[in-house]
Amino acid sequence: MGGVALDDSSSGVKAPDGGWGWAVLFGCFIITGFSYAFPKAVSVFFKELIREFDVGYSDTAWISSILLAMLYGTGPLCSILVNRFGCRPVMLVGGLFASLGMVLASFATSIIHIYLCTGVITGLGMALNFQPSLIMLNRYFSEKRPLANGLAAAGSPVALCCLSPLGQVLQYKYGWRGGFLILGGMLLNCCACGALMRPLVPPNKPETPAIENSPDDGNKKAKPKHKLLDFSVFRDPGFVIYTLAASIMVLGLFVPPVFVVSYAKELGNEDTKSALLLTILGFIDIFARPTCGIIAGLQWVRPRCVYLFSFALIFNGITDLVGSLSTDYTSLVVFCIFFGISYGMVGALQFEVLMAVVGTEKFSSAIGLVLLLEAIAVLVGPPSAGRLLDYTKNYMFVFLLAGTEVVMSALVLAICNLLFIKKKSEAPEPAVENGETVEAKNHSSTPPTEEPHKGNSEKLKDSDDLRAEDVMQDPKEVEIFLKDKDEQNKNITCSPEANL
Repeated sequence: MGGVALDDSSSGVKAPDGGWGWAVLFGCFIITGFSYAFPKAVSVFFKELIREFDVGYSDTAWISSILLAMLYGTGPLCSILVNRFGCRPVMLVGGLFASLGMVLASFATSIIHIYLCTGVITGLGMALNFQPSLIMLNRYFSEKRPLANGLAAAGSPVALCCLSPLGQVLQYKYGWRGGFLILGGMLLNCCACGALMRPLVPPNKPETPAIENSPDDGNKKAKPKHKLLDFSVFRDPGFVIYTLAASIMVLGLFVPPVFVVSYAKELGNEDTKSALLLTILGFIDIFARPTCGIIAGLQWVRPRCVYLFSFALIFNGITDLVGSLSTDYTSLVVFCIFFGISYGMVGALQFEVLMAVVGTEKFSSAIGLVLLLEAIAVLVGPPSAGRLLDYTKNYMFVFLLAGTEVVMSALVLAICNLLFIKKKSEAPEPAVENGETVEAKNHSSTPPTEEPHKGNSEKLKDSDDLRAEDVMQDPKEVEIFLKDKDEQNKNITCSPEANL
């Protein structure tokens, strides 16, 4: 695809399921942690920014919103760049952008500068790292892909547990400007992770460079025909169902972590005690994601990973519905434990299911389009929940809304797959017998034979066979055909060639 032919998902190279793939997994672990945890870690500096620029909390909250919008909304752009230049160059440039944005933000003189530097530039850099890392992970793992996705997704809670305390320490010692500068230096590690994304190369490709110039000219001319953004994925009903369900899911999935701390404070708990709930949730999430990846990789479960994903969504939604009845701190702790389990399951399975639906070749385009549609839901979900809270003054309705949306997405995914995708997979089964298609079976049962000479009797037999097919269509002519055939047999003289 594009200018970097070696970084091509359709090159026919089998996924190694190990080897250098573990280095790719480590890089994806770090990138996933930065991408999901960084927007939350930046919120540690909001009080300093409010005091510095004399703005409100809602103004500073736009920083995290813009970061998430860039992470999700630039999905198609990332797909085009990956298909044109390959994963490694895009990630190296993305790491530079992510670092540059935070460094420039440390010299900001207004909140608008923070929006442009931290929100737009750093957010774009995060997006240019996050999506290509998932694409490379999909290319390096096939049999062990569910486990790899679970381990990579665990980077999000691990990074959140590390970056939030680190941000507080940096703020106390160096202020928000020094903290931004140091975090910008840390984001240069994205370039190191990008360098780990070594393209898969066919073993015989570098050995015969001269052959590629002559016989494969037709293939080389066909390569530019590959679309930089393949919209044909929308013709796949499985992709359409997944996209619809994921868009509904995102409306309510991120709402409880945003409001659970405020919910605890509303019940009369201290700030530090309320903030501990997110730590509990993140700690459970760390172990839930790899465990779910192991379960999804089991031989019996993997073909049904879509339904396992639906179960995880129902589990998450029911947890929200039950958690809306919490009246004390103990019940909120129990809610965070079960929410951490279900949230980890969803995080480990969401991209594994997408990879299974569209395949490796179209995954780079599919993930970009899915993230773009999810970006709209991300910008609509939490604000709409906040407006509901302002109107009702009751957190119970916020959790009820979030749980209903997540359960609805699970029902859409499971029911539509059961009704449409299963029928589509069962349609070609009657044409297959014992692992061999009917057409192939017919060819194998009646193999053509070539003889140097044919006798007169054989020629007559061939003509009789052709005539027989026509006559059998009319039952009245059967007797006439049999009489003519008997007369012809009487006139045939036996010759040595005919006997042979």
